[in-house]
Amino acid sequence: MASSTVNRWLRPEVYPLFAAVGVAVGICGMQLVRNICTNPEVRVTKQNRTAGVLENFEEGERYAEHRLRKFVRNKEPQIMPSINKFFSDPNLD
Repeated sequence: MASSTVNRWLRPEVYPLFAAVGVAVGICGMQLVRNICTNPEVRVTKQNRTAGVLENFEEGERYAEHRLRKFVRNKEPQIMPSINKFFSDPNLD
């Protein structure tokens, strides 16, 4: 029974599926750790929870405007802009 299950799921065709699921789980884990450690609205320790609602706008702004968001702010929202322009611009004939 166990060997048939191993033979069914450990084929080379299934490796990309394992990789995609592993990357997705890694991204979810990274976001979970980021929210627990740096989100100003999440308080894990008892001492921080007793503080109540804080009006700390600078910390919230720092959390919301992270480096990735600042990097992509003025970029075109396309994956391959040169290929898209090549196929969509009629003046490039």
